[in-house]
Amino acid sequence: MDTMDNLQPEPYDLLGVGLGPFNLSLAALADQVSGLSSLFCEARAEFSWHPGMLVDGARMQVPFLADLVSLVDPTNPWSFLNYLRQQQRLFPFYFAERFQLTRREYDHYCRWAAERLLNCRFDTAVTALHWSAEEELFRVETSAGPFRARNVVLGVGTRPAYPEPFAPLRGNPRIWHSADYLAKRHSLAGARDITVVGSGQSGAEVFLDLLRTRGTDGTRLRWLTRTRALAPMEYSKLGLEHFTPDYTRYFHTLAPAVRDRLVQSQWQLHKAASAETLAEIHDHLYERTIGRPIDADPVEIIPGTAVTETLAGPCGGFELLCRHPDSGTEHTVRTDAVVLATGYRAERPAALDPIAELIDWDEQGRYRVDLDHRIATGPRLSGGLYVQNAELHTHGVGTPDLGLGAHRAAVILNAVAGKTVHQLPERAAWTSFAPPTATTVLPRPQERNRAATPTR
Repeated sequence: MDTMDNLQPEPYDLLGVGLGPFNLSLAALADQVSGLSSLFCEARAEFSWHPGMLVDGARMQVPFLADLVSLVDPTNPWSFLNYLRQQQRLFPFYFAERFQLTRREYDHYCRWAAERLLNCRFDTAVTALHWSAEEELFRVETSAGPFRARNVVLGVGTRPAYPEPFAPLRGNPRIWHSADYLAKRHSLAGARDITVVGSGQSGAEVFLDLLRTRGTDGTRLRWLTRTRALAPMEYSKLGLEHFTPDYTRYFHTLAPAVRDRLVQSQWQLHKAASAETLAEIHDHLYERTIGRPIDADPVEIIPGTAVTETLAGPCGGFELLCRHPDSGTEHTVRTDAVVLATGYRAERPAALDPIAELIDWDEQGRYRVDLDHRIATGPRLSGGLYVQNAELHTHGVGTPDLGLGAHRAAVILNAVAGKTVHQLPERAAWTSFAPPTATTVLPRPQERNRAATPTR
């Protein structure tokens, strides 16, 4: 018997790679399933959710019910309400009347669950996944030793996206991503001109925080984005039905090219800033210009402008070569520091390299993912390989949304268990996204009239 068998006589039914909110949701739901063994491995020493953006007062964009479990099983002990009960904060939360949590409280809630779930293991980096055709099992190499599993779910999260025009100066201490905002905000102390690039929620929160902390010391603050308008996130009740399982099922039926076009056109559903944050920015600017001209303060908000190239400035700082697509004009912005609030993108983990040839990649090198969130593989790999938050191209705008996290985890859990562990709703939206399956073509009014006219 080899060392791996000595360490783990029985393979896990489910092994998770990474512990962000989505795999933590799956761990919480799996914890309550009798007879199902699971282990979730995380390289970091503790749970951490976007620590660079835990800005004071920043709120979530989803209601508190979008916790780890409630939208699937509100009786689950890992719910946010039970967290409040354990923290003796139910009454304070009740009186606070908060539907959206602060980011700091959501992070603390997730830490509370991660530290208590017995199937969560930190300081355990998954370094390689192998497939054993003889055993029909995954052999998982980790920094804490090897494991075996019948099913694996990838929940490694996304990585900060750096636009190509900024690539030549990546690593410069005065150009960095908003993911590091709190850790690196001190590096802006000597900057007299600061540019925030990106119009999503992170960009809005960074710009607002700079207005509050640097708005009175004469520093020029600039918010620049290629998006043509600082439009708010779609938050109407019917608009939010795009974040239901119904829309996910519809989106999955579309041709890949159509899906790609839709994701790009639906930016206001998943990439915009909240109306509340935009209103706070406006209110702040309004208050500080009372009794003075609007342009008295060194503040610029410039939408519809793309940065095409970034150069080191001749006297320090940077030169951002910009283009205004609508007018075709070009200009140069000189600034001392840049915060890139340019979003995140999914990346393939290196641990997949040993089985990469067994995965059925699409034409763009992305996963092909079925409705159960299982990655398509060749016939030699018969185990279940699942993914969370890397299937925007197959499942639509709800993929990164925390409101669908518990539902997706339940779908994966049902598939892994081979039975209905959680009964999920057949319909969750009033909107019918797909056209009717069959249409009765009625004759035109004039045709009906002719048909009713007696002939000689």
